[in-house]
Amino acid sequence: SLDIFRGLTLAAMILVNNPGSWAHMYAPLKHAEWFGLTPTDLVYPFFLFIVGVAVKLSLDNYLLRAAPRAKLIGRILRRTFLLFALGLLLNLFSNFNLSTLRIPGVLQRIAICYCAASFIYLAVARRVDERVEASWKPLALIALFLLAIYYVLMTFVPVPGYGAGLIASQEGNLAAYIDRFVFGAHLWQYSKTWDPEGLLSTLPALATTLTGVLTAWWLKSLRPKDAIFKGMIFAGVTGTLLGFASSFIMPLCKKLWTPSFVLVTSGFALILLGLIYYYADIKEKSWGSKPFLVFGSNAITAYVLSSLGAAMMWKISLPIDGRLMSLKEIVYGHFINPLLGD
Repeated sequence: SLDIFRGLTLAAMILVNNPGSWAHMYAPLKHAEWFGLTPTDLVYPFFLFIVGVAVKLSLDNYLLRAAPRAKLIGRILRRTFLLFALGLLLNLFSNFNLSTLRIPGVLQRIAICYCAASFIYLAVARRVDERVEASWKPLALIALFLLAIYYVLMTFVPVPGYGAGLIASQEGNLAAYIDRFVFGAHLWQYSKTWDPEGLLSTLPALATTLTGVLTAWWLKSLRPKDAIFKGMIFAGVTGTLLGFASSFIMPLCKKLWTPSFVLVTSGFALILLGLIYYYADIKEKSWGSKPFLVFGSNAITAYVLSSLGAAMMWKISLPIDGRLMSLKEIVYGHFINPLLGD
């Protein structure tokens, strides 16, 4: 069920990242401008949630085999480095300029959250006979602490020249100020004043990842599968409702990864994974799941290849109608658009 969910999420990520034209998109396939939530805004937090689930499932296998902690730590650090380096290479491929190379990014945030969540889980997990035991309480408390400290910082710490709590301002909020201070020109190329995968907002993103670890704890508990499914749906609905309620205190905002955004998206992730779990693991159905299993089993490869492919479509140019046109413009403008419209 996790591989199917991962594959579905990755397919959605590729879809929303590669429209024919950014000027002509269906509303559900767009991100919210700042505050608010669209189906597209669920994709990235789903991926971090999935990383959290996989952290426990993967590390438990090593702990059950009594793998040395030093070996586990080395494996975590190596994977973190590779993910972060891949993210930098994708940024460099899109804009080959070291002076403005974007340092944050999608894979970079995944790498940091994976690393932190892995070390947090290792700190509370231990092998007991033929099982791995880990209390859920420290994981939940750390996630709640991350959300609370982020809310306090974003609300009460003043930003030079702007003041405190200006989360409606793309430039005047604390997260944007820290990004400018730390990264300088090495930010998202469409803004240069803030970054959607910035430094401070990685704290609540880690909380999203920890909700995935907590979900894996529930999935691995010694309970009947029906009870596990019902618990996931109940927790998902509760989290979603709490998230919408808390949005009156701090609005839903993917760009800032607000606490309300964490609760709502983690709630939806729990519900969707629960439904897939019911279909694939309880009812043992497989119809329609094969494409998503393929994507889900090769997620990083598929993401990297899709990103490189999209960049190549813009970089490869051919002489058409007396001027050089990118392959993307040719395919969209000369074939797809005339056939299907904007």
